[in-house]
Order: sequence, then structure tokens, then C-alpha cells
Amino acid sequence: MTTEQLPQTEQQWGAPQQRPALRWSPRKTIAAVAIAVGVAAAGGAAIYAASGSSDASTSMQGGPGGGQMSGPGGQSSALTSALHGEFVVSDGNGGYTTELTQTGKVTAISSTSVTTQSSDGYSKTYTIGSGTAVSDITTGDTVTVVATVSGNNATVESLTEGTAAGQQQGALPRRDEES
Repeated sequence: MTTEQLPQTEQQWGAPQQRPALRWSPRKTIAAVAIAVGVAAAGGAAIYAASGSSDASTSMQGGPGGGQMSGPGGQSSALTSALHGEFVVSDGNGGYTTELTQTGKVTAISSTSVTTQSSDGYSKTYTIGSGTAVSDITTGDTVTVVATVSGNNATVESLTEGTAAGQQQGALPRRDEES
């Protein structure tokens, strides 16, 4: 019996060894794909559960008060459905300004101040500046106030009859331009 022998080559110390390419069996490949799909599904389920939304395309909880936030289409945003709140805006010069908003009934009004009470009982008195128009607003009217805070004083930026939700969708009352 004769055995064919392969020619032997001399191997050098430290030379890279040639190994056959490792291949996964079809069974291992299927198992790896199944694990990857499971991890992706678990991640998606966790994100869905964390969002707390049954239909993310129609509404999303967010912002102060947890109001609905949405784009055009007739749904109200958090600010237009808020009774009252405080927020910070850029002043346009690299700084920030704290502003208040409140929707409620006028309980007192004069040429220098207005007091508004929201339906939840919150009441606040605002200073009316000389450039703020308050025509046709009387005690008992429902108004939306946007005011700038300075220390303990809140000065009216805009005073609009009606609710913010009754205004143009997604827009806050416009400030009167000062000349």
C-alpha cells in the first residue's frame, strides 16, 4: 500500500499559520439572526412602552401640563390649551427672558393693571404698560395674557380677548410693535 505524501515546506518561527476559513453552519446563522430580531423587537417594544402612546401619529404628550402637541390638522398644542404657565424665551441679544401666560376671566381692570383668574382658581395681577392696547376688555371677559417677568412684577406684552385656542392654530398672541 502506497500513501501519497505532500511535499513538506519548512516553517519559520513566528510565520503566520494558514488556517481554513471558519464558516458558520446554517444552524448557527439562523440562531444569530433570530437573536438579532429578538433584540430589535424588544428594543422597539421598550420604546413603544416608554412613549405611552397608542397612536403616535395623532398625539404626543409633552411640555408643561402634558398637553397634546401636534402639527397642523386641528389639534391643540400644549400652549394653546394651558390655563397658565411660565416659560423662558431668547431675548434676541444672547440672553433670556421669563414670560408668563394665563387664560381666564378678568376680575379687575384699570389703565395700569389687569387681574385674571383661571378656571382652576389661579389668580394674578399684571401691570399694563403704556404701549399695550386694552380696548374693549371689561370685567368678566375671557382673555389670554402674555407677560414678561422682572423681579416680582409681570408686565403685559399682549392682552387678547378670548382663549389662545380660539386664535390662529399654533400661534401665541402677537405683541404690539413699539415705534
